[in-house]
Amino acid sequence: MASMAVQLLGFFLGLLGLVGTVVSTLLPHWRSTAYVGSNIITATAYMKGLWMECVWHSTGIYQCELYRSLLALPRDLQAARALMVLSCITSVLASVVSAMGMKCTRFARGSLIKSPLAMSGGICFLCAGLLCLVTVSWTTNDVIMEFYDPFLPSGMKYEIGLAVYLGYASACLSLSGGLVLCWSSRGATSQSPPHTQRNQPSSPPPCFYNIYTPAPLYKPPEALKDNHAPSLCSLSSSGYRLNNYV
Repeated sequence: MASMAVQLLGFFLGLLGLVGTVVSTLLPHWRSTAYVGSNIITATAYMKGLWMECVWHSTGIYQCELYRSLLALPRDLQAARALMVLSCITSVLASVVSAMGMKCTRFARGSLIKSPLAMSGGICFLCAGLLCLVTVSWTTNDVIMEFYDPFLPSGMKYEIGLAVYLGYASACLSLSGGLVLCWSSRGATSQSPPHTQRNQPSSPPPCFYNIYTPAPLYKPPEALKDNHAPSLCSLSSSGYRLNNYV
């Protein structure tokens, strides 16, 4: 029962990491305008994401425009796209595999593949969390390097957006869920009793050996005198045979 509860905890942590990863991938708040130096105009805010670039006006108008060309994008943005999409796909695969491997589901109940399936789901959650963590760390490093670049104008500097922080939280949730699933599956595998081979013949109980007494050994009849078998018509007197004296 404890192992089942631990598996459910790991699964829900990984599921929350999946939702956070998908939301952070779709949000355009990866980079937001930095108000430094002479750039003190707060009537307009610019935000950049993986898929679109948005402008927010103080009047409440929110306008977004999708990137029209994939090849025209910077290489770091293309790599961030690919890594986040791969992280989302891996998280979905991890959710499906771990759901099939948990003890509370009916799939392959009583089979030996239950624990390996749950462990595989945990490993997929770990991979998804690492992919998301690498992407948001890479973006954070780029934003910080550009922010402290003295040759870059103040109007072109950006700060870390909300989607990056959400990506960090999602990566931590996915990693935690994967670790919990792997730990619970490893404990369930070590506690399972060893299985005996079905084809091995079983010896009868020791009490069966004393029921029947062993049969006597066969002894061939001894040959008679002169190798002649006694005939039924031979003369006899008082129990003595004649050919014994002839």
